[in-house]
Amino acid sequence: MQLALTEDELTFREELRAFFRREIPADIRNTYRHGREIGREGFVATQQILNAHGYAVPNWPLEWGGRDWTPIQRHLWHDEMQLASVPEPLTFNANMIGPVIAHFGSQEMKERFLPATANLDIWWCQGFSEPDAGSDLASLRTTAVRDGDSYLVNGQKTWTTLGQFADWMFCLVRTDPNAPKKQAGISMLLFPMDTPGVTVRPIKLIDGGYEVNEVFLENVRVPAENLVGQENQGWTYAKFLLGNERTGIAGVGATKVRLWLAKEYAREAGLLTDQLYTARIADLENELLALELVQLRVAAGSTDGKPNPVSSILKLRGTELQQAVTELLVDIAGPQALPVDGDAPDWERHSTATYLNYRKTSIYGGSNEVQRGIISSTILGL
Repeated sequence: MQLALTEDELTFREELRAFFRREIPADIRNTYRHGREIGREGFVATQQILNAHGYAVPNWPLEWGGRDWTPIQRHLWHDEMQLASVPEPLTFNANMIGPVIAHFGSQEMKERFLPATANLDIWWCQGFSEPDAGSDLASLRTTAVRDGDSYLVNGQKTWTTLGQFADWMFCLVRTDPNAPKKQAGISMLLFPMDTPGVTVRPIKLIDGGYEVNEVFLENVRVPAENLVGQENQGWTYAKFLLGNERTGIAGVGATKVRLWLAKEYAREAGLLTDQLYTARIADLENELLALELVQLRVAAGSTDGKPNPVSSILKLRGTELQQAVTELLVDIAGPQALPVDGDAPDWERHSTATYLNYRKTSIYGGSNEVQRGIISSTILGL
């Protein structure tokens, strides 16, 4: 397989680099680069700039803002965006509900939601996981009972990421409790977060932040026109959505940026004369280079549109490297990494929180244990 970029692909990459650095405000990129909060406004501003130039949802159908790019071009778009520290288009919009509506929604639903979703005029959140239905999503118990021209929804969702910012939720509900299989009888509904009966409560995480929420649904009335596709076909739509969720989850570009910062911080601390640190950094650089080649291989081999089982290697090793680099940053910060008030730079005081937050990466998008099973069965034939 030819892994070197063609002249046209190199030109395309340079155009992306110039665009990201010219059009996305430097203050947003610098803030994001150093792991500081850019807030809802920063994400919205960035995605609206990307959308105005056709760079927000290239994986969508052309009529709704997509681009007729090759898999390599899509890979370069995503990688260069990370390398430039550009906040990526909101995954709930761009990679989850947007493609579902584009593929399964009615024409009216597409016209109503897709332009606003691409432009982040609507901020979506995901109503899938429940207290007793996380990894076993098919066991969800939130119900939706048809009542005339609407549904009455009752239940609870949890781990709702960035639900505090969201305008709308795409929600899996059980519309047929008597279905013969637990995967059957599930539907997908869309509703605004300010609908009466919706209550959002933040969950404080181990890193001290409030990234996720629990959402209580009590007699929430949802118009029947907000049903995605057909009733009781929600499991099909959920599988389609979750397949898109893994896109770019390896985060090679973002990890490279974080490793560059780690080298700079190590240099400032005089640690680059310590062979233990230089060896760790060199090992991580080599691992990232190897993973980058695997990523290019996956992109180059995905022209038939079928899932590539090698993507499980990307997810597995990519998240392990993310965690390894955040651990390196904690070690470079030393005692200053303790989350206490003081005169230490922000990156040092926040390094522990970042390390703790990144424990999640080996769980979401299909746990790394699941990925090992896929690798052993589909790649190794065990």
